[in-house]
Amino acid sequence: MLNTEFKKKFDAEADSFRKANIKLDFMLFMKKMDSIENVAMIGALLKVRNLEDLQTLKSPKGISENNIEKTAVFDKSADYPGGFNTLRQEVANLFYTGGVYTETKTVKTNVGFIVEKDGSISNVHAQGDNFTFNRQAEIALYSVSEKFSPAVSKGDPVRYYLRLPLTLTIED
Repeated sequence: MLNTEFKKKFDAEADSFRKANIKLDFMLFMKKMDSIENVAMIGALLKVRNLEDLQTLKSPKGISENNIEKTAVFDKSADYPGGFNTLRQEVANLFYTGGVYTETKTVKTNVGFIVEKDGSISNVHAQGDNFTFNRQAEIALYSVSEKFSPAVSKGDPVRYYLRLPLTLTIED
């Protein structure tokens, strides 16, 4: 709708200088909208993290890598519909590069997360040198649309820890 309204205004304008200003206004407006959406996503990430931390406190064992099946023999590991490359592509499509502040051309992170018994993901934590890249990676992973097929051990679904390495190269 916004795009249509700006286009109407742009098409109706005859003066090329004013057209350039309309285009600039549109680009600045969309950048602000992206920024507002990103702030909301960071707020949602904090809420999810707080809920996960509270759940850890309530659980007698706590939720940690310690009570995830690590030494078990898996009949099947957790998998994303379409495979790991589909997951990488979806995370890339969801990633908000405008929220990454860096002076280097390439930033890297490893995003660790748990695939729960029901296929949902939890406890997403990115570890890399760039704080803003880490937060955007976590938001993107929490935002994936599909559930995983859970890992299976001895015929039963189990929690499974996965790690997704990500690299962002900023082109000039």
